[in-house]
Parts: sequence; structure tokens; C-alpha cells
Amino acid sequence: MQVEPASSIPHQTMMSGTASGSEHSSSNEVLSLCQRGFIPLDAIYLPFLLVPNAAQCGACGPGYATPLDAMRGPREEIVYVPCIYRNTGRGRPDFLATVDVDPRSPQYSQVIHRLPMPNLGDELHHSGWNTCSSCFGDTTKKRNRLILPSLISSRIYVVDVGTDPRAPRLFKVVNPEDVFWQCDLGYLHTSHCLGSGEVMISSLGDPAGNGKGGFVLLDGETFEIKGNWEKGDKNPPMGYDFWYQPRHNVLISTEWGIPKCLGYGFNPNDLKKGRYGRRLNVWDWTTHTYVQAIDVGEDAAPLEIRFLHNPDAAEGFVGCTISSAIHRFYKTERGDWAAEKVIQVPSKKVEGWLLPDMPGFITDILISLDDRFLYFSNWIHGDVRQYDISDTRNPRLVGQVFVGGSISKGGPVVVLRDEELQSQPEPFVIQGKKVPGGPQMIQLSLDGKRLYVTTSLYSAWDRQFYPDLLRDGSVMLQIDVDTDKGGLTVNRDFLVDFGKEPGGPCMAHEMRYPGGDCTSDIWV
Repeated sequence: MQVEPASSIPHQTMMSGTASGSEHSSSNEVLSLCQRGFIPLDAIYLPFLLVPNAAQCGACGPGYATPLDAMRGPREEIVYVPCIYRNTGRGRPDFLATVDVDPRSPQYSQVIHRLPMPNLGDELHHSGWNTCSSCFGDTTKKRNRLILPSLISSRIYVVDVGTDPRAPRLFKVVNPEDVFWQCDLGYLHTSHCLGSGEVMISSLGDPAGNGKGGFVLLDGETFEIKGNWEKGDKNPPMGYDFWYQPRHNVLISTEWGIPKCLGYGFNPNDLKKGRYGRRLNVWDWTTHTYVQAIDVGEDAAPLEIRFLHNPDAAEGFVGCTISSAIHRFYKTERGDWAAEKVIQVPSKKVEGWLLPDMPGFITDILISLDDRFLYFSNWIHGDVRQYDISDTRNPRLVGQVFVGGSISKGGPVVVLRDEELQSQPEPFVIQGKKVPGGPQMIQLSLDGKRLYVTTSLYSAWDRQFYPDLLRDGSVMLQIDVDTDKGGLTVNRDFLVDFGKEPGGPCMAHEMRYPGGDCTSDIWV
């Protein structure tokens, strides 16, 4: 992102005093530059902060003025992690764990609070905020509610994390029948806050478990359902994740698969039958209408999608799970959108596994706030990767570490041919525990120096691919990041073992910091 130095700001925009006449216009000009991401807060001439109207762009309201300002935010001290008991046979509700990640704390790398949900079988999955950096500068907004949609029950939990961030409490429950009747949607996934103050949640399908891409819109204060975001009579055949960018009048969503098929695990017989996603679905942000489909390959299953953080950038990346490819999507000169494959993780020829060709299974991706690095996890192969994306069309691998997976030595899988590795990696053991499962959800610290990893994907698939996860519980790890030349190193002093939970081993999924992060904040 190009940031204008303070010296390049027109002199008249840096005047102090009351905001009246030309000074008021100048103040608004700087406000606009700040809110559009061109001027970091610390580049603004101090007297400007005394202008009353400048409070809209000061250190107030949720989030940060720019992604680069976010990188200078405080170090994370706690992390919220949904923990799942569905499919474990333990008859306990899912819960929200609060994990201490402050190395100065005596409770470092421990769960310090658990908030159980009031229902069984929800399958908590991803989470989002009531408000984020898309509302930066609005002093009426506070990031004090965590939104927890349920992947299976379609219930929505709203959690109060503002009253006591270290001990969240339940604030509101939106019942699934309200979602079904008012929106004709179900199987809820991604939650994003909007600049309007509303909350938007994507769906995988309809209430019956058929595929259907759509979005539930919640009021950002009352959390009552307002209806569907999408308009018109066209909907994509499936849904999953999404990201929006108002400067380019676009929202792009992805497709995992048909919910009633996914619920029983991964079935190779479902391939070549249109049951897994293959499209990036492009929406007109202003009219809320579905306008374009971008084909990334049959049974690709594109999951997590991320625009570059610079709100002027008209490009980003999406990770395709089954095809194990990263595609760059971008706006063309014609004004529509296209995609090109820029990374392919080769499958390995194996014995002792579900199929003779083992894909990497890319399940999560993210981009550092300065748009320098792309990270992703290969859940089946077991590695986390770091790519330099200075040239977005030619990502360059600069870091890789194995923290589990299905191909480690001594396991049931024998690798017959491998285009990347000379030998199978050693089993990953940390603090005496052999880690079950593979790296799945990832979250990066604001400064880009610490990458957190959990190992559970989805309980039905966990049970199938890594049955030890259900018996021993998943873990949360921390990987140290070289942000100069690139490189990943496991922090051996950090381990959260969810196999030791009081209610029995559970599966931990997505991670959120109270102050926001690079996968939940969008700059507009």
C-alpha cells in the first residue's frame, strides 16, 4: 500500500482551529484521505486532531484507519476459540474458549475461561464481529459483540465480549427457525460486519440441506434478522465464505459443497456429480444481485477468500481444498472479474489412504496486513506455508513447517512418489504430545510475527480423516514468522492442549482477537 507522507498533504488541510468555512472542507478532505487508507493517523499534523470534526477519524470508533495502522496495534493477549463436541459422543454443548497468549502471564497458553452454549450439536465454526474497521471513525460503534453462527443447527449466538473480555457471556440467541422462515437459508458460515453497522452471514444451503448461496442480514444493535441481503431471482447453487470491497462495487463468495452431502464426511463417490463447489460467485455490491460466476475447476471446492487489504486493490486469493490450488482473482480491464491459478500443491502417490492420490487439502488462507505474505495450511499433508506475494501473479515459497498431517513416518500411509519432499516428515511432537490431525485454521498477529494454528476442520471430516482428534482432542500452536526474508519456526514453549478439557477432549477451530485481525477486518 502506498502511504502519502505528511509533507505531501496540502498545507490548507493541516490547519488547526475550529472547523468552519474552508477549514471545515480541508478537515473533511483529510478525513476522506484517512478513511480511504492513504494517510496513517500518525502522519496527520497534531493540531488537526483538535478540529472537532476530526474526531471521526481519530483514535475512536472500532478498528483502525488503515491496515498499516492495524499492524502497529497492540500485541494480542487473549484469543477466542470455538470448541466443538459434536460427533465426539460426549453429549456436551460446544463452547467458546478464551486462551491466554500473553507470554508475560502465568496462565500463558492456557484456557482461562469457557462459555458453554445452551444447546447441543450446533457445530460452532467461524465467528465475526458486530462492528470492525469498516466502521472506523463512527464513535457510536464498539467492537463488543462476537457473532457465532452454527454450521449445523443454523443457530446464531451473540456473545458479549465487551463487559469482561476475559470472561465472555451470552448476550442473545437467534433461533434457527427464524433464519429458516425469514431467509430460507441454513447451514451458516462466515460473519462479516458492514460499514452500515449491519452484520451479514453467509449460508451453505437452504433449510433442507440443499445447496444455496445467500446471506442473512442482522441489525448490528438488536441482532434481529432484517432479511436477506441478496436481491433478485438469481442465486448461486452453493455458498461458503465471502469478502466485499465497496470501492470496486463487488462482493465475491465461494462454494464448499451441498450440506446434506458434507454432513456424512468426504465421499469420493460424490466427485464428478456436482456436489462440491467449483465457482467464485460475483455480486454487485450496490444492487445486491448475482452477476457473474468464475469457474475454478470441477470439484475444486474453493473455501476461504481474501482480498488484498489495501482497499484500492482489485485482486486477492482463494484457496481450493480438494484441488489443492491457490487462485488469484482480479478485476479485468473490461470491468468484470477473472481468476488464474498461481500455486498448485502436488498430490502425493500413496498407499494406505482413502485414495491413491493424496491432495494437500488447503483449508485456510490469509494475507498479512501489509499485503506482503500469503499463508495457507495443507490439512492432509500437514504443512503450513508462507509465500512472498510482492508479485501477486508469481507467489514465491519462503517458509514451510510440518506440524502433523497424514504422511509422517511410522504412520499407516506410505508415500510412493512425492514431487516436493525427499522423504516423509518426522511425526510432530511438542511438549511430549504427538499432535493428532493436521494444521487447519490459521490466524496472524497484527504485526505479522506470530501465526496461530488449530487442527480441527469439521467434526464429520475430523472423525473420518483423523479419528485420533476425537479421542485425544485438537491443539493450538504458535509459529514464529520471519517477516524480513521469510521463514516459519514452531514456538516450542506454546501449546494449548484441548485434549485436557474438563469436559473431555474437544476440537478447536477458528481464532479471533478482541481488537480484530486480518481475516475479520475489511477497510472500505
